[in-house]
Amino acid sequence: MKLAGRVAAAIEILTEITTRHRPAAEALKDWGKAHRFAGSTDRHVLGTLVYDTLRRKMSAAALLGKDDPRSLVLGTLANVWAMPVADIASMCEEQFGPGALSAKEKTALEKPLAPNLSPYILGDFPKWLEADLINAYDEKVTAQLAALAQRAPIDMRVNTLKATREDVLATFAKFNAVATALSPWGLRIPAPTIESRNVNVEAETAHGLGQFEVQDEASQIATALTGAKPGETVLDLCAGAGGKSLALAAMLKNQGRVVAYDQDKHRLRPIFERITRAGATCIEVVAADEKEKRKLPGGYDLVVVDAPCTGSGTWRRKPDAKWRVAEKQLNIRLKEQADILENAKHFVKRGGRLAYFTCSILPQENQDQVTEFLKANSDFKIIPYTEQWKKNISATPVKSANGSAETLQLTPLDHDTDGFFASVMMRA
Repeated sequence: MKLAGRVAAAIEILTEITTRHRPAAEALKDWGKAHRFAGSTDRHVLGTLVYDTLRRKMSAAALLGKDDPRSLVLGTLANVWAMPVADIASMCEEQFGPGALSAKEKTALEKPLAPNLSPYILGDFPKWLEADLINAYDEKVTAQLAALAQRAPIDMRVNTLKATREDVLATFAKFNAVATALSPWGLRIPAPTIESRNVNVEAETAHGLGQFEVQDEASQIATALTGAKPGETVLDLCAGAGGKSLALAAMLKNQGRVVAYDQDKHRLRPIFERITRAGATCIEVVAADEKEKRKLPGGYDLVVVDAPCTGSGTWRRKPDAKWRVAEKQLNIRLKEQADILENAKHFVKRGGRLAYFTCSILPQENQDQVTEFLKANSDFKIIPYTEQWKKNISATPVKSANGSAETLQLTPLDHDTDGFFASVMMRA
């Protein structure tokens, strides 16, 4: 396919996404099945264009003055892909292209975005969140959210039960992998470009051997901050597919006990294959309908709550998700988070630790939840993340994007990671 056909297809797929409210990955997959003639390069370029358009939807709409799929794609070609307007105009008129530019479209594409537009436009995020995000990030809000609208790299956590970082780094040298800047276990493959495809790292032999797992560096850092040590008992209360349970097992060196639980049995299902592959013999999975098995006389040394949230910190990986977030959904998540924290405290032993994480950049889901929990539970005290960082990662902690010395907010702009919140509390 030539670019003209790919652009027309992107407009078609975005129409499907917006009119039928479908996830982007699902719409792209179905388009590929219906257009078998499209090769792997076609599908890569098409997917990149669709996702880039979703990442930069507000600024593209501002450029054209309209938010229909055609305008959004044309705006992305000019604003993100930096295509000259003359080239866009020529491409549009080609066979199988999206149709000639109107005079109005051509004029709009020739004008750069005004630098004084509202933060939600320049930062490409939902308008209804603007006040909250300005309150959280002040004059850096546009830069913070613009960084969250970029393409994301592929991060991996080396499974130290089976390999060293040097071993896995050598395996992925062919993909230009490097050691992560902050996580002691991490590797990173650069974000794909228009020309370079995403690397399917899970197809590599090293993955089948259990030498690594795909996990963003921010999530690795949060796990490290728990300070889990060999011999401890750990409850992963919202284990999901088990990424943090596996990382905790590696921290324990299989000496101790990790209980993995999630109330959604479908989310928990992949953990069994992952445990076997990783050689994580200290993990015990508790089924959703067997809650009583989570109890431990005296309580756990560490309880980890990776709470359900809006996922706003993952928007560069799932850009269509940010346009599906609604205030009603946020309010549901806030209640769930408060309820889970209230439940989690009962499993923590005296002198034990409670870790609260989210993959969110919203203060309501993060610092505000911790503040309210501590107000209501005087027997819990915050452990400053700087102390945990010095003990478990390195001598020099990074600065938190929320300005706190106690809780850690990671962001793409400040830390080159996903947006992620981490806090650790101790029960007196």
